[in-house]
Amino acid sequence: MAITQHINTHSASAKSKSKFGVLALIFLSVVINYMDRTNISVAAQAISDDLEFSKVQMGIIFSAFAWTYSIMQIPGGMLVDSIRIRLLYPFILVAWSLATIVQGLLSSFSAIVGCRMAIGFFEAPSYPANNKIVTQWFAEQERAGAIAVYTSGQFIGLAFLMPVLALIQQWFGWRGLFFISGGIGIIWAGVWYLLYRDPAVQSESNTDNQDAITGDTPQKLHNDRQTTDPSQAQATASWRNLKIAFSSRKLWGIYIGQFCLGGTLIFFLTWFPTYLAEYRGLSELNTGFIASIPFLAAFCGVLLSGFLSDWLVRKGVSNEVARKAPIIVGLLLSSTVILANYVESTQWVTFFLSVTFFGNGLASINWVFVSLIAPKHMVGLVGGCFNFIGGLSAVTVPIAIGYLAKDGDFRPALILVACLALVGLCSYLFLVGKVEQIQLPPLDTSDGPLSDTQVIHQHPSSSGETK
Repeated sequence: MAITQHINTHSASAKSKSKFGVLALIFLSVVINYMDRTNISVAAQAISDDLEFSKVQMGIIFSAFAWTYSIMQIPGGMLVDSIRIRLLYPFILVAWSLATIVQGLLSSFSAIVGCRMAIGFFEAPSYPANNKIVTQWFAEQERAGAIAVYTSGQFIGLAFLMPVLALIQQWFGWRGLFFISGGIGIIWAGVWYLLYRDPAVQSESNTDNQDAITGDTPQKLHNDRQTTDPSQAQATASWRNLKIAFSSRKLWGIYIGQFCLGGTLIFFLTWFPTYLAEYRGLSELNTGFIASIPFLAAFCGVLLSGFLSDWLVRKGVSNEVARKAPIIVGLLLSSTVILANYVESTQWVTFFLSVTFFGNGLASINWVFVSLIAPKHMVGLVGGCFNFIGGLSAVTVPIAIGYLAKDGDFRPALILVACLALVGLCSYLFLVGKVEQIQLPPLDTSDGPLSDTQVIHQHPSSSGETK
C-alpha cells in the first residue's frame, strides 16, 4: 500500500513538472512572438529617417500587422481546434520568423506593409493555441495563474528586450535587428517541436495522467464522455457554432473588453518609443531603457492579478469577484494615462505610464474568460473571435494615433487611450454578467439569434467551476 502510494505521488509530481515545463515553453514563445511584432517600434524612428516615411505612413505600417492578424483569428482558432499543437506551433513560428527576416531586406513602403501583414497572418493562431494548451493542461482553479505566467512573457520579455533591441539596432542597424529577431524565432521553432508533447499523447496509456494534468476525477471524466454529444465535437468549425460565438451578450462583453484593453497595449507596442523620443525628447538609447519600466510594471500587474485571482477561487470566492475584479481595477488604472498630459518631468511621465501599464497587466488575465464561458468544444473558435475583435484595436488605434499626432502633439492620442479603457470597464460591468459556461443548444433551436437565456445553462459535469 505504501509502495503504491509512493509511486502515485512520484507519478503526480512528474506530471506536475511536465505541465510547468509546457508553461515555460509557452512563456518563451510569447516573448519571441512579441519581439517579432514590436521590433518595428524600436526601429520606427530609424526607418522613418532612413526611408523618409511620414507619421501617417508609420501608423499604417504599425497597423498592417493587425489587418491579417485580426482577419485570421477565427480561421486560426478553427485550425487550433483541428490540428495538433505540436505540429501547428513550429510551422507558424518558422513562417512569421522568415517574414521578419525578409522585412530587413526591404526599402519600399508597400513591401514593408506586406511583410507586416505576413507576420500578422502567421502569428494569428498563436494566442488561441496558448489558451487551448493551458485549458488542456491546467485545472480551472490553476488556469488564471497559468495564463498570467505566459501573458507576462509579453511584458517581462519586452522590459528586458527593449534596451537589448535598442543596442542591437545601434550596433547592426535596423535591418540587422530584423535579421537577428527572425533567426531566434527559427531556432526556437526547432526547440518547441523537440520538447512539446500534446496532453492526449502523454496520457494515452493512463487515464490517471489526465487526472493529474487537469485536476479532473475519473468519475468526472467518465461523465464528460457520456454527456458530450459527438456531433457537437465534430461541428466546432460549423457556421452554427460561429453564430453562437457572435450571438451572446456575455461573449460580446469580453470581446469589447479585449478591444479596449488592446487599445492601451497597442500604444505601448507601437507608438510609445516614438512618443518618448520625439514628444519627450529622449535619446534613442535612453528611450530603450525608459520604455522598459512600464513593461516591468505590467509584468508585476499580470502576475499579481493571475495568482491573486486563482487564490480567491480556491478560497471559494465567486468568479464574478475573483475573475472580474482585477480586470475592472486594471482598466480603471489604465485610464490614468491621461494624467501624463499634465506633467513635464520624465519621472512623472514614466510614473503615470507605468501605472497605466500596470493596470493593463492586471486586466490581461481576461483570456481566462474564454475557457470559463466558451462552450466546451469551442474554446479555440471563441478564442479566435475574442482575439479577432481585440485585434481590431491594433488595426485602428495605430492609424488613429498617427493622424492625431501628425503635428507632433501626442496629447489627443493619450485621451483616446484613456477613453478606450473606460469603455472596456463598462463592458465588463454591464455586459459580461454572471460567469458561467455556455452550452451548445439543440440543433432544432439554432436558427435565429440566440440570447444568453437560450444558450447558457450551468452544467456541473462540464463547466469546470469550483463550487
